[in-house]
Amino acid sequence: MRTGSEPTTARSALRMRFWLSLWGVFWSIFGTAVFAFVGRPGWAAACGVLWLVITADLAMILRHMRQGPHFQPGPDVPPYRPPEHRRRPS
Repeated sequence: MRTGSEPTTARSALRMRFWLSLWGVFWSIFGTAVFAFVGRPGWAAACGVLWLVITADLAMILRHMRQGPHFQPGPDVPPYRPPEHRRRPS
């Protein structure tokens, strides 16, 4: 059942993202080195920029992993329904 609160209750597979980021760092470093070696500075620069983006993402992933687990409702917890009527300030 969709409640509209999915973005706030979404979960991220941080370990999977961590390993995929490491894989991306490896290949972007490899691509930067190979393209620089064969004389393709444009492609080497593109791989270098990609390397920076992946490294920034990896830092964010590690930060989130170090923050530890936060409360995540399990499948047995019913979804939160926002109040239908809000009080108006008087």
